[in-house]
Amino acid sequence: METRIVKVSTRQPIGHFTSLQGPERLETFQVDTAHEAYPAIEEAATHLRERDTPVAFPTETVYGLGADATRSASVRGIYAAKNRPADNPLIVHVSDLDMLRSYLGGEDIPEKYQPLIERFWPGPLTMLMPNSDNSRLAPEVTAGLKSFGARMPSTSLALSLIKLTGRPLAAPSANASTKPSPTMAQHVKYDLDGRIELILDGGPCEVGVESTVVDGLCDPPALLRPGGIGIDELRKCPGWENVVKAYKDQGHDGKTAPRAPGMKYKHYSPKARVILYEASCADGAEGITAADAERALSPEEGVADTCNANVMRKVGVIRTKRWRQAAGLHSNKLAPAASTDDARDGDDQQPGTSYQVLQGELISASGEVRGGLLDIDLGRETRGIAQGLFSALRELDQLGAAIIFVDGIDDELDIAGAVMNRLRKAASEIRV
Repeated sequence: METRIVKVSTRQPIGHFTSLQGPERLETFQVDTAHEAYPAIEEAATHLRERDTPVAFPTETVYGLGADATRSASVRGIYAAKNRPADNPLIVHVSDLDMLRSYLGGEDIPEKYQPLIERFWPGPLTMLMPNSDNSRLAPEVTAGLKSFGARMPSTSLALSLIKLTGRPLAAPSANASTKPSPTMAQHVKYDLDGRIELILDGGPCEVGVESTVVDGLCDPPALLRPGGIGIDELRKCPGWENVVKAYKDQGHDGKTAPRAPGMKYKHYSPKARVILYEASCADGAEGITAADAERALSPEEGVADTCNANVMRKVGVIRTKRWRQAAGLHSNKLAPAASTDDARDGDDQQPGTSYQVLQGELISASGEVRGGLLDIDLGRETRGIAQGLFSALRELDQLGAAIIFVDGIDDELDIAGAVMNRLRKAASEIRV
């Protein structure tokens, strides 16, 4: 099938909540039918109601791959397009509280979640809701669990699409299973070209990592997946002061179904071999170790075609808060590389990635050219690192890096926990 990218203008909100104050806040979302983006979103909504192939669309976190959460055939289209394991549950995206309540089997939203809704919705937070015996959701959404994750995204494009579809959308990240999540429309097309028919392009995603997932149905409440809301922020909410971390950075062992999305073992991984230096690694305070530097120079690393002497091996470096340029590797002729992400240029709809890729020669201590070097500095700000992380991994992959060294960050608070969770799952090796 042909995959189309449809550009959608989001310079002005496409819809709004009918009440922004008091207890009625977030009850009902209304779409502006006179907005210039309305025809494209209505086309996508009609597709979601009538067809079984999913539609990709941007949220504030990452691009999602949406399908009608009430129809099994539609939801199975997500698993087929992503090649996603069927025991991995999906998050249900709603446009407003009216829609959420209609899928709770006559029950109200658990009181435990009210402080979180007031502070963080709409936004990058997913909450586990009880799934009734007479659930209107397709069974494939919950993967056999007695609960489902619900989220209200904050972008008016996503909310309008859900509202016009008239049903909640099951929507994991719009990437091939195990690959880095997409933060631009071109990322989606790279992974899913020919597997889906429609991608709504609303520009780069603002947050850059998936939503935080919490379980308030247990005592104490649990953080199941770190994401756009940090654990320190959750603990400021009444009833959530003692929220506990209930996830493993190494990933799910695969013996039982995961409690939430993103808990599978191999995830967020580029094709390249990723070597992660933890913030606690003293030997990696200024750059990679001598042993890893020698490894980067060795012929077995980075040669995609060992029979072709003209193929230059490439080593990637992703810097954050500690490393100097090239992470201590010897380099020459470092200069800006052409971007592989068309969406990064000339799009002022949402904040895009601000990093620059430097490309040059990897040389030995004696000055011998031993390969290519690709260097990315994501900066020192944690949210900027989160926003650029997946894009940087993808870009180094597409530029041909066969090994990528990454400088990790302290993950005690804020969104840093999500950054390091994703990096540990992407890593082939970890230096501590």
